[in-house]
Amino acid sequence: MSAHPPSPSRVAVVVEAPQHSGLWGALDYLSTQPLQPGTLVRVPLGRRVVTGVVWQAGADSAAGEVAEQDLKAVIEVLDGLPPLPDAWRQLVKFASAYYQRSLGEMALMVLPPELRQLDALQWGRRLKRLDKVISPPEATPKRRRKASAEVPPEPACTQEPPASAAVPLPPVPLPVLTEQQAQALAQLAIAGGPPGDKPFLLWGSTGSGKTEVYLRQAQRALDEGRQVLMMVPEINLTPQLEARVAERFAGRHIVSLHSGLTPAQRLRNWLMAHYGHADLILGTRLSVFTPLPRLGLIVVDEEHDPSYKQQDGARYSARDLAVYRARLEKVPVILGSATPSLESWYNALPEAEGGAGRYVRLAMPARVGDGDMPRVRVLDLSRAPKLPRGQEPPPVARELLAAITQRIEQGEQSLVLLNRRGYAPVLHCSDCGWKSGCPHCSAWRVFHKVDRTLRCHHCGFTERVPRACPDCGNTDIHPVGRGTERLEEQLAEALPGARVGRIDADVTKHKGALEERLATVHAGEVDVLVGTQMVAKGHDFRRITLVAAVNPDAALFASDFRAAERQFALLLQAAGRAGRDADVAGHSEMWVQTWHPTHPLYQALSRYDYADFAAQQLKEREMAGLPPYASLAMLRAEAKTQEAAVAFLNEAIEAVAHLAEALGGITLYPPVPTPVQRVANVERAQLMVESPSRPALQRFLSQSQAVWLALAQKNRRSGLIRWAVDVDPLSI
Repeated sequence: MSAHPPSPSRVAVVVEAPQHSGLWGALDYLSTQPLQPGTLVRVPLGRRVVTGVVWQAGADSAAGEVAEQDLKAVIEVLDGLPPLPDAWRQLVKFASAYYQRSLGEMALMVLPPELRQLDALQWGRRLKRLDKVISPPEATPKRRRKASAEVPPEPACTQEPPASAAVPLPPVPLPVLTEQQAQALAQLAIAGGPPGDKPFLLWGSTGSGKTEVYLRQAQRALDEGRQVLMMVPEINLTPQLEARVAERFAGRHIVSLHSGLTPAQRLRNWLMAHYGHADLILGTRLSVFTPLPRLGLIVVDEEHDPSYKQQDGARYSARDLAVYRARLEKVPVILGSATPSLESWYNALPEAEGGAGRYVRLAMPARVGDGDMPRVRVLDLSRAPKLPRGQEPPPVARELLAAITQRIEQGEQSLVLLNRRGYAPVLHCSDCGWKSGCPHCSAWRVFHKVDRTLRCHHCGFTERVPRACPDCGNTDIHPVGRGTERLEEQLAEALPGARVGRIDADVTKHKGALEERLATVHAGEVDVLVGTQMVAKGHDFRRITLVAAVNPDAALFASDFRAAERQFALLLQAAGRAGRDADVAGHSEMWVQTWHPTHPLYQALSRYDYADFAAQQLKEREMAGLPPYASLAMLRAEAKTQEAAVAFLNEAIEAVAHLAEALGGITLYPPVPTPVQRVANVERAQLMVESPSRPALQRFLSQSQAVWLALAQKNRRSGLIRWAVDVDPLSI
C-alpha cells in the first residue's frame, strides 16, 4: 500500500515589498514539507519569484483570511542554511515596529544582497564552493583545520579558526593596564543585574585606551566560547581595527562586514558568522543584524557618531538596536566614546543628577602614559588687521602659520581641519552676481579645481567650469569660500618647501587610496596634513603635535539642534590626534580660529570639560522640549512640486488629528521645506511629530500608518512621489 503524500500546511512568509503596497506583515503560503521559522524560501509574489523568510509555521501561522485552496505554494527551500534564529527574528520585528517599516522590508534588507538573489540551484552550487570554509562548528577539529588550509583566505577574513571555539588559545603578551583601565574592567566583571540589562557607557578621553578595554573584555567572551560583535561607524576605521584585533587574537577567526566588501566576500563572511564559525565580527551599522548563535559581547565604538543612523529606507539606529539586542540576548554591551551622544550621557547620569540612570558609566579621563591632552589655543580673528574691502582673508592667521612653521622646523607634523571638500563652495561673477547653482537642486555646485569641474554634492550633477559667466559673458568669475583642495594649495604657497598632503573623500575614493595616504603620514613624508572629519577620529598619528580648526564657526548658529553637539565632538576628536606620543605630548596644541572666542562651546573645549558642555546642552534641550526629554519623528514627503508635498503633509495632519487628541501629548507641527528643499528635481517637505512619551508616540505612528498609506495612494495623481517616517531623526 503506497504512502499518501504529506498534506500541505500553511506557513507565514515575509517578503520584501514596496512601501506603497501596504504589505506590512507576512503572507500565507502552502508547503508540502515541515519548515522551521527562520528558513529561507523562494515564493511567488505577483509575476515574480522572490526570496522570503518563514516567519511562522503550522496552524498558528496566520489568521486564515485566505482559504487554503486559494494559497500559492512555496516553490523552493534553501536547504543547508540553518534557520535564522529566534533572537534574530525578534530583533527584526522590534526594528520593524519601532522604525515604522514593513516586516518584510526590514527582514530582507538586512540579509546579504547575494543571498536574496540566489535560487535553490544557485544556492546549492554556492554552498558546495563554500562548504570547506563555512563548515559548522560541530565539525571535527581535524576537518576544520584542513579546510582552512585548503581555501586561500580573502582580505576580508583573517586568521585560521581555533580547533574548538570553546577552548581558549594560549594568551598573547598584553600591555600593562593603567589604573583606570583596570577599574573599568573590574566594573565590567562585577556589575550587578543580568547581562545586557544595563548597558555600559565607556567614557574615555582620546588616547585613554578604550580599545584595550574592548579587547580585554572580548578575550573574556572568547575564552567562554562566545562570539564578539565589534561595531565601528565608518568603513575607513575597519581595516586598522581589524589589524589590531588580528594581532591580539592570533589563531581566532575574524571577519569584517561592511559595504566595501564584494558581494561574494560579504556573503561568505556573513555565513561564517551565521554558522558560528567566526569568533569575532567587525562591522559597520548593518552588522548589528548579523545572526550569531553564540553571541557573548557587543561593542559600539564611537557610539555618538551619526553614521550609526541609516539615512534612507529603513532609518534605524544601529547603536540603539545594539542596546536592544544585548538586552534581548542577555549579553553585555559597551558603548564607547570620548564625547558620548547626549542621549547616552543622559541615560548614564544618575537620577540624583537629573539623568535616567539606565546605563553604567565607566570613566577613563586620563591618557595612557599620563600624557596631557593638547593645550587649546582659541585664536580671536576679530583682532586681526582689517583687510581692504573685497580682499579675502588668508586661510590661517599669522600666529597659527608661525606655529605650523615651527613644528616643521622641529621635524613634527600638523593637521589642519576643514570639514568642506572641493576647492571652493561656489563660483561667483562679480559683474552680474551669477553663482554656480545646481539646476536640479536648491544648492550650489562646488568648484573642484583639480579637474576643472562644478559638482553638486547632493545629486552628483557635474559640468566643466564655464570659460565665462553664463549670464553676462564676464570672464572674471572667481571662487568664493574655501574647501580642502584650496586650503592645501594656499598652505603650500604660504609654507615654501613644506610637504603638504590632503585626505578627504575626493582623493580616497579609489580602492587602497586611503591606506596609501595614511601610510605616507605615518612614515613622516607629510609635514602638514589637510583633512576633513574623516581624519579627525580613530587614527593614531604619532608625529602630529599641532591640530588646527580653521573654520569651525558655522555650526555655532545652525538651525539643527544637534549642531553644537556634533561640532564639540568633532573638535575634541580632532584634538585627540595630537600628542599621542608621550615624547611630544607636553608641547602639543589644538588651535581654533574663531570670530566668537567667548562662545561656551569653545570655553568648554579649552578645558576638555565634556561634562560641563553636556550639562549646558541638556539644560537647553530640557527647556526647549527636545531629546532626550521628548521623542520626535519626522513625516517626510517628496513630490514633483513643493505645493504637492506640503498639501500631502497638511492632509496627513488633518487625517490623524483625532488620533493625536485621543492619545494626548502628541504635537503635530506645520509642514516646512527641508533644509535642502530640492534634490535631483524632487521637492521635499517635512513635518515634525513630538511627544514627551515615547510609547505614546509609537502608538500614534502605528495607528497613523494605514491612514497615511491610503492618503498617499490618493495623492500620487497630484504629484506625490514617496513618503516616509523617520523616528528619532538626527536633524529637524
